[in-house]
Amino acid sequence: MSKTALITGITGMDGSHTADLLLSKGYNVYGMERYKSSGRYTVNINHILDRIEIVRGDLADFGSLYSVLEHTQPDEIYNFASQSFVGDSWNIPEHTINITGLGVVRLLEAIRNFNSNIKVVQASSSEMFGKVENLYCCPKPANPYAAAKLLAHNSIEIYRQAYGIFACAAIFFNHESERRSHQFVTRKITDGVARIKLGLTNTLILGNLEARRDWGYAPDYVEGAWRLLQCQDPIDCMFATGKTHSVKDFVASAFEAAGIVDNWESYIKHDPKLMRPVDTSCLPGNFEAAQSILGWKPTTSFEQLVAIMVDNDMRLLREVKKEYYTGRKING
Repeated sequence: MSKTALITGITGMDGSHTADLLLSKGYNVYGMERYKSSGRYTVNINHILDRIEIVRGDLADFGSLYSVLEHTQPDEIYNFASQSFVGDSWNIPEHTINITGLGVVRLLEAIRNFNSNIKVVQASSSEMFGKVENLYCCPKPANPYAAAKLLAHNSIEIYRQAYGIFACAAIFFNHESERRSHQFVTRKITDGVARIKLGLTNTLILGNLEARRDWGYAPDYVEGAWRLLQCQDPIDCMFATGKTHSVKDFVASAFEAAGIVDNWESYIKHDPKLMRPVDTSCLPGNFEAAQSILGWKPTTSFEQLVAIMVDNDMRLLREVKKEYYTGRKING
């Protein structure tokens, strides 16, 4: 008998990759979308819209979450819905806490009241560790997004212990893919480099080039989240590569993937306004537990990840350019 899964944030990067994964495993898939976003941001799931059902719900509204559970009757829930942009969290801290933090509490309450046998995995974030010297210290969030993620992460453990809910936290270190939103620096880089390669611009404006992160490939990470829900007992696990790279490394790798290896630094312009008020530590993640318990390890290298994103942006821009000139020829 097929399992049924509910994916919140299905139109985002992680949600859409999870939908692909679960469909390949024979799941019935529902995706939750906010009312005001209805049908507006489907680019990541256009290829599977005929194989899933979209339902309306909002992490800000308990009643809508309960109604979604009644309608979908899920065996598993994958929670990727959040205000997920760290930069924006400085400008909208209350909204970030309400959705990214308290929204998880509302979801857990809906599960507890509707059917406590539903399994749920929360996408926790390495951002919540903040300015710690090692990953096993008390977390020290360095921005409102991280504080919200820590609230959500702690709530998972509380509801697991207090109510016996099969609730897991997948602690994702930074991960990217060709489906990442353009507001994130990684996609800004790969899109910008692709535009430079195609002669559409000659400048890439960035903030802190020295910031370091442990970057992996999103499809690898969402498979880790799926593996968590297949365990006999609920656990939390880190998903990472164990290696860090700087933003400058990411830029250099992107230019190399585009075939620009000489004087690429001349295209880079620095904008102090893009710097964060406080940045997090540059700690690499540890996936030893995920490997020993779940049999999981990253399969895509940093260089492969960057090349995938650059190649995708090159393809998309060529398609736009082709449509533009074809349209001009037909209509001109």
